[in-house]
Amino acid sequence: MLDVLRAEIGKGLRIQLAHPAGHVITLLISTMMYLGLQFVLGQGELRQDVLPQTLVAIGAYWFLQYAGLVMVADLIEEQRTGTLAQARMSPAPPWLPMLGRLITASIFGLAVAAVAATVPMLVAGITLPLSWAALLPVLLLGVDVLAFTFLLAAVALRSPMIGALQSLLVSLVLLLNGSFLPLALYPDWLAVLARLLPTTLGIEAITRTLFDGRTVAELWTGGTLPQLLAHTVVLTVASGLLFVRNHRRTLREPS
Repeated sequence: MLDVLRAEIGKGLRIQLAHPAGHVITLLISTMMYLGLQFVLGQGELRQDVLPQTLVAIGAYWFLQYAGLVMVADLIEEQRTGTLAQARMSPAPPWLPMLGRLITASIFGLAVAAVAATVPMLVAGITLPLSWAALLPVLLLGVDVLAFTFLLAAVALRSPMIGALQSLLVSLVLLLNGSFLPLALYPDWLAVLARLLPTTLGIEAITRTLFDGRTVAELWTGGTLPQLLAHTVVLTVASGLLFVRNHRRTLREPS
């Protein structure tokens, strides 16, 4: 089983690293767009009171963007080449290849997010405080993002429009999760809508621990942590059920 898992992870990483120029160009454009919009919103300056919070949010977006790319692109490639059903020929349980894909998505997404966040930190002199209280929200944010990428993978099994749908949803996350303005500056109705999207609640919890000095107990009593936990659990269960359903239906088709 470990050999199958290692092979799946290695295959996924090789696929993503086969054409690094595309990833580099995308990251350069995203980083320039982030700094450029911060310069415009700051009316000609990079505001140090806003940048650290937005950097946390844009880092979560980059993780979501590239983790989703790994999950969806891998499945689409297997569907197009006709190798998706070959997973059933292995003695390994069917969930093992998906675990390998999730690990690949985590490794690649975290690596890209770390590199991409370093550039604005160096250019704009952004510093982020550290707090042990942020560890739990960070872990929940990671699970929340991976659950969403799993949901995209489930849709990719049945929908030929997954590329457009993924771009739309990920762009919506970028606009509303606090990557350009902290959530506290949003109108109340927009903040409620933003919290329904992946990453937003996790970012809110992380920034409150890092910049407001909140403890895990205070996050729980304030309602942010229970909302984040509920969002993560619901998204995880929904994505898992949808993937199992669509995967079975896809394997039954003669094509």
